[in-house]
Amino acid sequence: MRATPVKPLPSASIAEGSTDAVRALAMKSLFERLEALCEGAVAVDRDTKIIWMNDKYARRFGLASGSEALGRSIEDVIPNSRMREVVSSGVPIVLDVMELAGQHCVVTRVPLNDEQGALMGAVGFVLYDRVEGLKPVLAKVAQLQARLNAAERELSESRRARYSLASFLGISAATVEVKRLARRAAMMDTTVLLTGETGTGKELLAHAIHNLSPRADKPFVSVNAAAIPDALLEAELFGAAPGAYTGADRRGRDGKLKLADGGTLFLDEVGDMQLSLQAKLLRVLQESEIEPLGANRLIRINVRVIAATSLDLVARVADGRFRADLYYRLNVLELIVPPLRQRLEDLPMLAEQILDEIGLRIGQPVELDDAAMLALGCHAWPGNVRELRNVLERAVMVSESARITREQILRALPAGTAAPASAGGTAVEEVSPLRRAIADAERHAIQTALAATHGNKVATAQALGISRASLYQKLASLGIESPGIG
Repeated sequence: MRATPVKPLPSASIAEGSTDAVRALAMKSLFERLEALCEGAVAVDRDTKIIWMNDKYARRFGLASGSEALGRSIEDVIPNSRMREVVSSGVPIVLDVMELAGQHCVVTRVPLNDEQGALMGAVGFVLYDRVEGLKPVLAKVAQLQARLNAAERELSESRRARYSLASFLGISAATVEVKRLARRAAMMDTTVLLTGETGTGKELLAHAIHNLSPRADKPFVSVNAAAIPDALLEAELFGAAPGAYTGADRRGRDGKLKLADGGTLFLDEVGDMQLSLQAKLLRVLQESEIEPLGANRLIRINVRVIAATSLDLVARVADGRFRADLYYRLNVLELIVPPLRQRLEDLPMLAEQILDEIGLRIGQPVELDDAAMLALGCHAWPGNVRELRNVLERAVMVSESARITREQILRALPAGTAAPASAGGTAVEEVSPLRRAIADAERHAIQTALAATHGNKVATAQALGISRASLYQKLASLGIESPGIG
């Protein structure tokens, strides 16, 4: 665009006028020349209200003319403007890059002072693609912005729940019941306590509950209390003020509770928390506010807590290692995740899913023969699904074919857990159908539980992790007679 010619000042005016008059004319001339060269110009007063905007700039923001912007706050018209910063500090921003309608523009902002030097506002000019030498800088800015956007997307994805309730595989009565309770927990925006042995899938259920809840589009943040030293866990959960402790970030840091604001915090192995932190966590649950380490201010948050533990919290409360008031606050809704030995009906489905994942990783399909599946059903699985995955991966490693045999499973199982041998000392070659093996395992588990509870059906169902109705169905289908307490 060709610059508008500026008329020379008449010599008579210079001779006859004062120095101030000449200066005023020169400034007016310079301002008109700068306005003609730039792609936009705007001026604000001390309250950052727009007092002037040229028509060219106004049209970029959908206004018919600059007069439509008069009297409006600068951010109402230009949301990402930094004019308020210039007015507040009185310091010019001589060269800056601002995104405007998807393009990066070179911007200059300077304060305006009256004759006494008092700040009266600021003026800004958009140079937009006029300085050829700045093109490499603008390209670099665009590249850095793209990387920042990618990093923000990756960070956002890392704070999303990865699993749905469909990921908790199984068709057994115990699995159906825990999934029913998980759906109910998702709709109730309250604290949930997941209890059960290690490796049963408590974290998976926490993800699923979050994904089914109204908070599904908000962050899901996990913290394992047993994996972080006590000295660092407080800062990890509550954050820290700048310089709160030796080695702390000089800029401070947000804790996981703040990062989960609006969403869900999954606090795994909550039973391992020290008592002092338990008191602070109780305050979060009761008051919905946190106090970062080394800070003297409280921050309001809106976080749902899903806690999990493989420990007996009731016993820890009894011996003074866990606060009773925190236990009651966490245990608003408890989900007891059943161990694998109490849901052996799910074993074939779980094994198939794990082998599919292994097959995808090694580039060939893997399957179990019937005898191998029976061998899995005879194991007690103290490590639950996590142990099952470990055993199957080890069996695949020692196998030279895509079909896993019973012998390979027995070698992969921990020592002392092999299936019974025959009288001659060799492994039993004749195997029962899988359905019969599962029924025998269920019959043994139910009879053991009935004996331990002296025939109390309610206590037996709770011990087995199934509903009372399911227990009665299994008693009838398996032909188990129990004249004990109903």
